[in-house]
Amino acid sequence: MSEEALPSRDTFATLDQLAPGQAGRVLRILAPDAVTRRLMELGLTPGTHVEVVRRAPLGDPLELRLRDTHLSLRESEASQVHVELD
Repeated sequence: MSEEALPSRDTFATLDQLAPGQAGRVLRILAPDAVTRRLMELGLTPGTHVEVVRRAPLGDPLELRLRDTHLSLRESEASQVHVELD
């Protein structure tokens, strides 16, 4: 997805920027191919609704809710997932 195709900066963020309770839809994953493939295998595909449930006490990892399941991601991985905010 090109930069022109992204929504305005007020309506999108990366998963690591979201606070518990915030949610959005996955737009894209900007990571090396192997990481992108693995995140997509875990269910983080474009269009998927994802919500940040909570963060660990030191902020890493994040617990996410998507597709009736919970997933934990490191902050470094979450920073590569771009979402459109709800």
